[in-house]
Amino acid sequence: MGSLTRKGHSFDRTSSGRLTPMDTADFLHTLDREGRLLAAAAEAAGTDAKVPTCPEWQVRDLLRHIGAVHRWAAGFVADGLTAPHPLDDAPDLNGAELVDWYRDSHRLLVDTLAAAPADVECWTFLPAPSPLAFWARRQAHETTVHRYDAEAARGGTASPIAPDFAVDGIDELLRGFHARSRSRMRTEEPRVLRVRALNAGADAVWTVRLTAEPPVTERAANGEAAAELSGPAEELYLALWNRRAVPSVSGDRSLAALWQEKGGI
Repeated sequence: MGSLTRKGHSFDRTSSGRLTPMDTADFLHTLDREGRLLAAAAEAAGTDAKVPTCPEWQVRDLLRHIGAVHRWAAGFVADGLTAPHPLDDAPDLNGAELVDWYRDSHRLLVDTLAAAPADVECWTFLPAPSPLAFWARRQAHETTVHRYDAEAARGGTASPIAPDFAVDGIDELLRGFHARSRSRMRTEEPRVLRVRALNAGADAVWTVRLTAEPPVTERAANGEAAAELSGPAEELYLALWNRRAVPSVSGDRSLAALWQEKGGI
């Protein structure tokens, strides 16, 4: 992975606390590391283990899901597909064979993204500087969240998530996923929700305006908010993906409950 060139960008934070572009190569390094950690945790837990962060799943379900997603994403980039298509079914494997299949799926995705030209054209579903930047970023976050799931199934201490990466994931969730028409984060009367990462610089704050339409989010602390969700970036990132409780809630706690009920994607 050390030879990856820099293509596209998202966000990183300098020592001064200001955000600067984070290269696609950085996301590929994260994707590579997180997928390896996921496979190791799944192997240690065993494919029959329950996934406490996704109570309806066992580790086998987690591996089949994320492996199929990896192959689905790789297909768009490798084949230059410009229209959406459904995921293929995962093979009916279990145990060590399933872990190996996941490792192959992950390696296929990483190698495909690393080899792709910067100007590759293919389908995406969120705004991004380029399709390659989109898929590297999206799969890095997808894999990180599910790595946390695999480590929860294994037990013990979870691997850390860098604050800058967590901030980027919060931004993708709030200003990407929840800007789409399918977002269920809506209120009958207009409400304002603030989200603030406490260890990631002064600009790691979002104002989410809730109405009967999809939320409108700006990267700033503008105006009064009915409630604020806050905490260290890593904990807030996992909370907004409904993997753990929100570290701190001030104001109207019903908005935190609304997020827990409707914030899933």
